[in-house]
Amino acid sequence: MTGEDPAVVREEVIESMERSAEVYGLSRSAGRVYGVLYFAPEPLSIPELVEETGYAKSTISNVTRKLTRIGLIRRRSSGGGGRRVQFEPVTDLWVVVQDVFQQYVAREMGTTRRTLDRARTRLDGGDDSRTAGRIEDLATTYDEFETLLELAMDHSVEELIEAIEAYDGESGG
Repeated sequence: MTGEDPAVVREEVIESMERSAEVYGLSRSAGRVYGVLYFAPEPLSIPELVEETGYAKSTISNVTRKLTRIGLIRRRSSGGGGRRVQFEPVTDLWVVVQDVFQQYVAREMGTTRRTLDRARTRLDGGDDSRTAGRIEDLATTYDEFETLLELAMDHSVEELIEAIEAYDGESGG
């Protein structure tokens, strides 16, 4: 161990969270706010987040609203009867991933599934077997994706890893 300054290491991880946020369709500011909350020893208010991040209050308000909506952070009332809202991170990211699967991926898959079902019905008895075959292939793939999605939503990471490792051990891979 090199005993590096924890603040420097923390900042590098937060910067990585900023970059990751963009991959998932969020702003870098959302990644930074989540990172700051993730490492904070206690929930933070909007003024505290403004001070910690250097962002404008309006940016922090928009970001905390978005992060709350997608389930990455939770709102908490401050103790002592104060009206100041504080925010804390959801640190079990698998719960967040499951929620995203439920809210966005499952909805998109359902929409595509309905489109594929309508397309199959409309092509019944038609002459274009290539198009029908491709639609069938997509429908099969979506069936498999839906099965994976259901497994992901119904099991913990540990359970999924255990099942994969058991399967891998049985198959000799």
